[in-house]
Amino acid sequence: MSSLTLPPRRRLPLAVGTVLASLAVLAGPSAKADPASAHPRLSVVPACGTPAAGRMACLALVRADVAPQQGRLTSAVPPGLGPDALQRAYGLPSATGGSGQTVAIVVAYDNPRAEADLATYRAQYGLPPCTMANGCLRKVNENGGPRLPAADVGWGEEAALDLDMVSAACPNCRILLVEASAPDMEALGAGVNTAVRLGARYVSNSYGGREDALATRYDAAYFTHPGVAITAASGDSGYGTMYPATSPRVTAVGGTALRSAGGSRGWTEVAWSGAGSGCSEFTAKPGRQRDTGCGRRTITDVSAVADPATGVAVYDTYGVGGWLVVGGTSASAPIIAAAYALAGPPPADSDPASFPYANAGALHDVTFGSNGSCDPVYLCTAGPGYDGPTGLGTPNGVTAFQAG
Repeated sequence: MSSLTLPPRRRLPLAVGTVLASLAVLAGPSAKADPASAHPRLSVVPACGTPAAGRMACLALVRADVAPQQGRLTSAVPPGLGPDALQRAYGLPSATGGSGQTVAIVVAYDNPRAEADLATYRAQYGLPPCTMANGCLRKVNENGGPRLPAADVGWGEEAALDLDMVSAACPNCRILLVEASAPDMEALGAGVNTAVRLGARYVSNSYGGREDALATRYDAAYFTHPGVAITAASGDSGYGTMYPATSPRVTAVGGTALRSAGGSRGWTEVAWSGAGSGCSEFTAKPGRQRDTGCGRRTITDVSAVADPATGVAVYDTYGVGGWLVVGGTSASAPIIAAAYALAGPPPADSDPASFPYANAGALHDVTFGSNGSCDPVYLCTAGPGYDGPTGLGTPNGVTAFQAG
């Protein structure tokens, strides 16, 4: 890749169904977008577009029908779900938990505005400052050094989303931003290893690409870290699988549409039509999974909000323009990583991806919605208990993310 800073790319808004169809190539031949269940008047753009063969795409979807606003807002609230809404919806102990914990975010390329934009986001919502100067934020390359890679607008949006979601869910956590030199598994995987080496016990990966026979080798090289909770986004193209979500070493995170409602919880969720799910072509089934319709690894494990129609507020000014509404499983993966951090450090030799399976009753079971058509139907349609698009459910506090 060029070492020069990449110029901002011009983006054209697309209907949600078009985005899902264009991204389906990443999820392999089994992927089936579901435009009929999308929102016909909603316009979104994939932050990173469709990558070249052998590359990974970030999985952020930016609302193009929401005009960005600059700076801290005093007479209005930012569009999209903010920290208070996410904390209440998922019962997170954000005010008291997470102190001393480090959540790592692994992305490709640099966002040169990351620290300044994060400061605006946190100030807007009254969250404590998280800067390099106070030791809360650290930014390194894939090897842990200070020389950062080329900048990129799309991956910069991804970094901004991830930083804001970790901040929203766990404002007391420290954040390690690891920026890889290229969007391939070797560079991103090196970033995961660096994050663990530098002390992160929670690592979020909001990217994915076509699953292939190299998966087992990548699992051994990059994702075998006992006692570390590693999350991976399931995909934004509907039914179909992506790597690294299919790795048995990660917690694969699907997506929902989250809306305020009546009742004791005050919120309702359905499976998002774009959330990735399915049966791995290459990966053996981990012992924690007991579903019988897939003889190999099934995705997902758990889920959180990802539908752009009920998207989250993000602040990003690197070539974009300010307050955005963003969705995609790029939003749900860092939320779940932060939930693990709020739950406290996993035991040293544990498999944190197994924790929700031992504590499934401590999750909100999502029972409606679909991301396509498939056989057996639970791989693409939400229902009571385990299902593909939402896994075991969404956070209801953090008990599900503790060793059972």
